[in-house]
Amino acid sequence: MRKLTQLSAILALTLNLNATDTYTADDLILQSLENSPDIKISTYNYESSKSRYNQAFSGYLPTVDLRLSTGVGEVSDNVGLGGEMVSNKTSIGGISAKQLIYDFGKTGGYSDSFKFDSEAYSSELAQLVSNKKRDVKAAYFQVLQAISLIEVQKENVKLSEIQLYRAEKYFTAGIRTKIDISDAKVNLLHAKLALKNAEYNLKLAYTSLDNVVGFKDIKTDYIVYSKKLDFYNLYSSLSNYKLTLEESVQFAYENRYELKKQQSQIESAQAKSTEASSDYYPVIYANGSYTKQESDKLKNVLPEEQWKISANLDWNIYRGGATSASTQEKEIEVHKSEAKLIYSKLSIKTETTQAYLNLNRTKDSVELSQSLLEVSEEKFDQAGKRYEHGLSDYIELQQARQGYIDSKASLVVNYYNYYQAIAVLDNAIGK
Repeated sequence: MRKLTQLSAILALTLNLNATDTYTADDLILQSLENSPDIKISTYNYESSKSRYNQAFSGYLPTVDLRLSTGVGEVSDNVGLGGEMVSNKTSIGGISAKQLIYDFGKTGGYSDSFKFDSEAYSSELAQLVSNKKRDVKAAYFQVLQAISLIEVQKENVKLSEIQLYRAEKYFTAGIRTKIDISDAKVNLLHAKLALKNAEYNLKLAYTSLDNVVGFKDIKTDYIVYSKKLDFYNLYSSLSNYKLTLEESVQFAYENRYELKKQQSQIESAQAKSTEASSDYYPVIYANGSYTKQESDKLKNVLPEEQWKISANLDWNIYRGGATSASTQEKEIEVHKSEAKLIYSKLSIKTETTQAYLNLNRTKDSVELSQSLLEVSEEKFDQAGKRYEHGLSDYIELQQARQGYIDSKASLVVNYYNYYQAIAVLDNAIGK
């Protein structure tokens, strides 16, 4: 019993040491968001933009300054000492405050421009995240496709080995010529080569997935979650996309982060235009100050305490046309931003339409590929029986086998293309 326990512990430890992580698509998306430098850079840009807005908003709040000073010097006392220079120690303390009252939208436009810039950075970050989800899903389905194609090529090798075995038996029995054996050997080598290429394609697919997810290690010990395909029910397992083309375009107009970014940039440009035009008008603000000072020899000359409160108006009357030029430039920026929004809508409409049509095309391809597989398998079965009864040659059998394998591989490609098309369409509409 003790030995059994020890063996169980060793086995458990071995399995743990040899264990590999298994990732689903959602797991890989989370990894990519954590690892991707472009996402981190965009996050930093957004955080910086919030700080700039807070800095600009502080223009609404009062500024308070504290001043303390102490020192020794010589001054002329014309009142008490007949103008002689006397040494005097002075200490001064003061506090002042300034509060904006009204500036005709200058501070509001300035702070609003940074607020909308921050919203634009937020939308840009959200769009990057959406793009990353699309790219990870595409790379993930490429790996799944490569895994399934390996299984197809393994079947190809197995069928080729069966054909070689059959050709050798028929030659020994004097039923077929030796050329059938040579053809079978050639086909088996082609099948093994195709399997080897499929295995390398899987490694390449994992390499692309590593890059998208942001795995930096030279060797990453993980596999993706996959399940064996039911080739004869693939089309029936596909679900219809819930939105029509018109609904998809409308959804994109309402939710695509790129459009939200453009809208924020328009509002930022409008705020900057307001800020520029405010230079035509004055700035009204209040000042307040309090000062207390002490002096050794000149107490009767210098005031010990003083305070002051004032209302102020600053108005630049003429700047050589700079205000007019600046205002005109900002208005042009508003029109440019509005034109960019229209252009983006046209581009997104085209992108969404193309993605929607491609989704339906890939779905139709899955349906036709599955039908082709069923017919090709039936043809391959018939060709095998015809060859067995001497009604056809080896070439017909080989062509039927290759047609069956090709149709199966085509079904795999079209099946995963459908899911990649869903990822592209979801990204196009901002879902």
